[in-house]
Amino acid sequence: MNNKVRELAREEVNGQYIYMERVRELLAAAGKTLYCYVETYGCQQNEADSEIIRGMAVEMGYALCDSADKADFIVLNTCAVRENAENRVFGNLGALSHLKRNKPDLIIALCGCMAAEEHVQEKVKKSFPHVALVVSSNALWQLPSLLYSVLLTGRRAFSETDAAGVIAEGLPKLRDRGVKGWLPIMYGCNNFCTYCIVPYVRGRERSRKKEDILADARAMLEEGYKDITLLGQNVNSYGKDETGKARFPELLREVAALPGDFRVRFMTSHPKDAGEELFSAMAESPKVAKHLHLPFQAGSDAVLKRMNRGYTAEHYLSLVRKARSLMPNLVLTSDVIVGFPGETEEDFQKTLDLIQEVRYDALFTFLYSPRKGTPAAKMEDVVPEEVKKERFARLLEIQNRISAEIHQSYVGKTVQVLVDGHAEGKEGYLSARTDGGRLVVFPGGDELIGRWVGVEVTDNTTWSLAGRLAAK
Repeated sequence: MNNKVRELAREEVNGQYIYMERVRELLAAAGKTLYCYVETYGCQQNEADSEIIRGMAVEMGYALCDSADKADFIVLNTCAVRENAENRVFGNLGALSHLKRNKPDLIIALCGCMAAEEHVQEKVKKSFPHVALVVSSNALWQLPSLLYSVLLTGRRAFSETDAAGVIAEGLPKLRDRGVKGWLPIMYGCNNFCTYCIVPYVRGRERSRKKEDILADARAMLEEGYKDITLLGQNVNSYGKDETGKARFPELLREVAALPGDFRVRFMTSHPKDAGEELFSAMAESPKVAKHLHLPFQAGSDAVLKRMNRGYTAEHYLSLVRKARSLMPNLVLTSDVIVGFPGETEEDFQKTLDLIQEVRYDALFTFLYSPRKGTPAAKMEDVVPEEVKKERFARLLEIQNRISAEIHQSYVGKTVQVLVDGHAEGKEGYLSARTDGGRLVVFPGGDELIGRWVGVEVTDNTTWSLAGRLAAK
């Protein structure tokens, strides 16, 4: 894999703007409005990448649409973390072939993490001839020049699968209008957890300059965003590479010190790099959300070692104790993998013990599935599927009970929330989030969207809170 990291020279970025203008000229010759549709799979970093894709598309002369059926340029921005997600993308790519038959000039592009996998590119070349453009995450900045080549020559274009990790500042972004927004602070990952494909498809860690991040944060606040999430595969590693000019706690403090009524949160933290300095920075500022997503993945030291996580269960628990001592009202969420190769019943019981000791507000739970190209995919002593599913059910039962108990403790209290939109499937109701990220649903009008309000909690479910607007 390519371990090089570099920041693009301004001339290289400007060169892509030249191609954006050339594409715009080609599209103008059609004499009608052409549309682009972007579909995003996976994590928040992919969402942030899609904002750049949409920004470049508009700069190139496309109008955006919300349906593949209307589009002249379709982009699937993909995730490679789980095999099921990859299979779903291939299924959707296949379904797009009928659109291509009906609209021969339609351009279909596969972008993102899947596009960085060599076996994916080979499969697209052989089995999906209607896909004209394949662009990996690391080569996303080259989308205009690659698209121009497709439009001009009619030949398919594929980016390198082993492209060097870059930092490309100055590309256009088009964010969804709302109150919450993503702000990438770094790219890539150096951790090489044995189950994870991310370092192989997104490259080594590379931090954006602090001044560029702060400039983006100011711009987002001026645009009306009130909840900003700082993004990185491991935000605690921010600044440790040669491109970084600060450490993450310092960056967090500086973002929180910007003027305005907003909250800043972040994800994801790796336990091996989290510590008191981070927790103190969180505790000190009322603008930093008191929500920590700290993936533990397993409660057994033997499993953690096979995962190459770099910490023990006791070290993880010490971090939780320290964080809660500084922030007693901390909302804690995490990730856990069930059925990693070699996991015994004793190992799994340690995971359950850790969950019951920590008492997470919520967990993101995953059945282990092998990813081609990762060390874990070659491990023996595979846990049978029926055992994984049985353990998964036991874990969910315990966590759902804990989540319901924690949510029940909110009933009768008034919480301050940021109203972010309409509640899904409930006419006349709004959705909002507490400082700790808990979902709150209550009746209200559009005039409250984007505002901080008090909500008296009257009911709860395992996953959310319900209430009414509190009296002033």
